[in-house]
Amino acid sequence: MPRLIGTRNETSLHRDLKFTYAGEEGRTEAEVDGFVADGISANGEFIEVQTANFAALRKKITKFTEQGKLRIIYPVIITKYIEVFDADGERLYRRKSPRRGSPWDIFNEFIYAPDLPLIPRCTIELALVDACEQRVRDGKGSWWRKGLSIRDRQLITVHERICLKKPSDYRRFIPFEYDQEFTTANLAEKAGISHVLARRTLYVLTKLDMVQRTGKQRNAFVYQLIMPEKTSKKPLNSSMKKNQPRKTRREERENDKNNENVGEIG
Repeated sequence: MPRLIGTRNETSLHRDLKFTYAGEEGRTEAEVDGFVADGISANGEFIEVQTANFAALRKKITKFTEQGKLRIIYPVIITKYIEVFDADGERLYRRKSPRRGSPWDIFNEFIYAPDLPLIPRCTIELALVDACEQRVRDGKGSWWRKGLSIRDRQLITVHERICLKKPSDYRRFIPFEYDQEFTTANLAEKAGISHVLARRTLYVLTKLDMVQRTGKQRNAFVYQLIMPEKTSKKPLNSSMKKNQPRKTRREERENDKNNENVGEIG
């Protein structure tokens, strides 16, 4: 039986989004056939707030979409404030983090579950928010935070919601016209994201038949948008997934090698 997920380690940010999307007339922490949904709205839509590790949701997604519609909420922290407290709970200081989130951050998660946008009755919604992260100087945190532990993340405000229901909705992540060719570097520059994130974006959108490789410029692949009428991807369903032949170890190694080449050369 799958492990039930409760509210023990839930942050304030997660809780507030859960209640916001479930609504006053909806339910939260609802058990469905051994799984726990963050919420179920008044119209019966399942709600899941997920900040990372989309691949771990596969079984839950299958179960929920067999019974109804599912909305996965992915919070993107546009502006983050950091508050540091001592071990006694007294606030030492508050500062603004230099890192700004971006809607393209979703592709850091899709890289591990690139078929997620193809699942019927599953909507991905990006919640662009400001949040405050509270840290405690207790010496128990990670070395890159100099021993500070994260105590909580709190929602400040929601700026915008981006709803992604079908593969064509991901067209917004390619700021080029259909007749324009571009490289990973071009996308990184125009979108204001890192080259690593641009590579991941193009890898996923290639899987969705949104873009295709058309050639190379020196050692960089050249991409172009695929016209809508040429898009051939069809939604996945559970039966299709089950009927796919299992790959051999050799085929899996070949696939991993190809994926690494996509990340290094693009």
